[in-house]
Amino acid sequence: MKRMTKIGIYGMAVWMLSACGNGTPDYDATGTFEATEVIVSAEAAGKLLQLEVEEGTRLKAGEEVGLVDTVQLYLKKLQLEASMKSVESQRPDLAKQIAATKQQITTAQREKKRVENLLAAGAANQKQLDDWDAQVTLLQQQLIAQESSLMKSTNSLTEQGNSVSIQVAQVEDQLNKCHIQSPIEGTVLAKYAEGGELASVGKPLFKVGDRMYLRAYVTSEQLSQVKLGDKVTVYSDYGNSEQKAYPGVVTWISDRSEFTPKTILTKNERANLVYAVKIAVKNDGSLKIGMYGGVVWKKENP
Repeated sequence: MKRMTKIGIYGMAVWMLSACGNGTPDYDATGTFEATEVIVSAEAAGKLLQLEVEEGTRLKAGEEVGLVDTVQLYLKKLQLEASMKSVESQRPDLAKQIAATKQQITTAQREKKRVENLLAAGAANQKQLDDWDAQVTLLQQQLIAQESSLMKSTNSLTEQGNSVSIQVAQVEDQLNKCHIQSPIEGTVLAKYAEGGELASVGKPLFKVGDRMYLRAYVTSEQLSQVKLGDKVTVYSDYGNSEQKAYPGVVTWISDRSEFTPKTILTKNERANLVYAVKIAVKNDGSLKIGMYGGVVWKKENP
């Protein structure tokens, strides 16, 4: 095991020396390229009708790449919508329901007024007027009770309709989750399922990698030269003495030191403790996870 470690460090040292010998800048730090990885899992259970992703495919954020069977959910939605129509059909028409009572009140009030006129002329007695006055009062109380009953019935049906509406919204949300989308823009790194398989909630379907970054290590002496937001130059190694420069931005600096990783060669090899930094790099499609790279702290001109 120790022999393999020595061979790895020796190989890294040979790469560094050969790179410097071929005119490549003297790197201030080296590391490997990584990416933020997101595992996309199924949010609905059912038959996976399609999953149109392959390793290496470039996806946009929100791009639909697959579909879980939606037949049962769609039928449930139709059933709920039918229930909604049934509830609406039971809703009473307040104006029509109380129209007859209002007409009776109007008639009674007109008769009461006529009796009042007859009473003033001596052609009617007080009992007749009292009878019509009581009739108007009774009809008005009946109207109030009728309106209260109809309002309670309407409110009850409204609550039932709201409950069904919530259930419809829940089914629509479940239907949306049947459509598999990429949560971020990135490259498909791995595919875990195929069309035709049964998907369950939480089952991993594929893994997508976000923006690339170089994880490099610096010594405590170099730490003062590095600040968040610094623009630096990152070099990738493609083998056969072929390197390519990329603009990079320092996005993270570890607040804890650690022992130098076995496969990493820092500028000061005698230092045992180093600090990890992340440098964001825009990938043109050539950078791969695990590829070696170097960084020069010299800031680029704006």
